Amino acid sequence: MKNLFLVGLLSLAVVTAWGQNIKRLILPEPSVRPSKAQKEQINRKYGMFIHFGINTFHNEEWTDGSKPASSYAPTVVDADQWIKGARDAGMKYVILIAKHHDGFCLWDSDCTDYDVASSGNKTDVVEAVAKACKKYNIGLGLYYSLWDRKVNADTKDRSKDAAYNDYMLKQLKELIAIAQKQTSVVEFWFDGGWEKENYRWPVMDIYQVIKSEFPDCQIGINWSIGSKDNPNAHMITPDKQEEGLPIRYFPSDFRLGDPFLPTDNDPKLFTHDGKLYYMPWESTVCISGRWFYHTEDNKYKSVDELERLYRQCTKNDNILILNCPPGRDGKLRSKDLEILKELKKRIM
Repeated sequence: MKNLFLVGLLSLAVVTAWGQNIKRLILPEPSVRPSKAQKEQINRKYGMFIHFGINTFHNEEWTDGSKPASSYAPTVVDADQWIKGARDAGMKYVILIAKHHDGFCLWDSDCTDYDVASSGNKTDVVEAVAKACKKYNIGLGLYYSLWDRKVNADTKDRSKDAAYNDYMLKQLKELIAIAQKQTSVVEFWFDGGWEKENYRWPVMDIYQVIKSEFPDCQIGINWSIGSKDNPNAHMITPDKQEEGLPIRYFPSDFRLGDPFLPTDNDPKLFTHDGKLYYMPWESTVCISGRWFYHTEDNKYKSVDELERLYRQCTKNDNILILNCPPGRDGKLRSKDLEILKELKKRIM
């Protein structure tokens, strides 16, 4: 039954990804070496993760979509400061949380009212960050949670999958359209896939929608690798990964397993349908104790520890994104910027 579903999904993607028949699917090439686009991602090496959203105003990492949109009320949205801070730290790109598990959107979405347009600050954050990335010549990446506790809270109800998958694809097209007016998207970072069996997500459609507009954009889905006995198995941590294990979400371009770090002998070759694919690893590390801003998050990692983490995470052709969450004033914390400046002296 599962195989029949996958065949149907492939056919659907060919017909409906753009509303017309497609001669061939866009797929990664089997290879034991990185592609040109993967080499570009590897060369970016170091970026900033920007967790900002409705959770910023509730001292919570995950909310469930019940917080009112009006509670999101940054004093300003100083995207220029965020991106300049990343550039000055020696980072080559940023990953902005466009939509977290709560479903709140940092852009004016036609698909929902749970967004900045209904909030206490109507700035289109995605657009503002895209403009700043263009200004400072830094790569734009976007995080999007597959799991949406506002729109698709009952993930056990499979009858809702088709409508929600359509909702997601429409939102991804919105994000692409916003970005295209300013710059390209170098990376899409997807999360929350663990809430459903992997084959229930429209991974093939997602890949087509993004790659048709940004062919070199690298796409990763958290918890990318499965076990030999069960490709859908969750939590195959880096220390248990070995060459030849199956790719849980195909097609995709790189591995994620937040918040775990790669091993010294990190493997790179993983399988789908009997073919080997090269997949680097991207690590996620918090500069302090939390992903989103919290009023009591004052325990920062030392520069020594961050230097060690940087070297561990960027060797063997892997990549690091360091999380620096803006506060309720819409600015990066001064302590974050001080640490980034000192860290740059060690690693650049």
